[in-house]
Amino acid sequence: MCAAEVPAEHGHVADLEAASLMCACRACYLLFTQRSAGRGRYRAIPDRYLTDPGRVMSVAEWDQLEIPVGLAFFLRDSRAGGELTGFYPSPAGVTECRLDLQRWQQLAAAYPLLGVPEPDVEAALISRSDAGVEYFVVPIDACYELAGRMRLHWRGFDGGTEARQSIAEFLALVRSRARALSAEA
Repeated sequence: MCAAEVPAEHGHVADLEAASLMCACRACYLLFTQRSAGRGRYRAIPDRYLTDPGRVMSVAEWDQLEIPVGLAFFLRDSRAGGELTGFYPSPAGVTECRLDLQRWQQLAAAYPLLGVPEPDVEAALISRSDAGVEYFVVPIDACYELAGRMRLHWRGFDGGTEARQSIAEFLALVRSRARALSAEA
């Protein structure tokens, strides 16, 4: 943004008009932590990861959303009046999915963590596996990292061993960073 060198460990800023993410030096990142900075066009992506271990979502509840995959994220768009959109990472990139918003609202009422993500810059990430359902609040750049991992490693119909390992490593990283919702409040 300012042409300063960006170190390997750096933050990201969302350009809400262009619907894109940019690497940012620390000064630019901090500048856009305020919603009104840059007339609201740019927002710093927070590094907050949350979980709610006290509320376990069932597979049946997840299935009510009728999403055809076991890994998806959900983002509110402030420029569209806070409209919620679902996405799932795939070997072709990120695919948008239509949601039954009434079912989502019922799920969010039962699981308050789903309503916590900051619009535009954080997402609710839900992972369904044979072991059950996990859900988190993650920075939106983490969701796009996940999509990049899938594109990079996916092979064949089911993804292959390398893709499954990469996704498992990503979810392990999310788990290790996530703090309990009650500790955040």
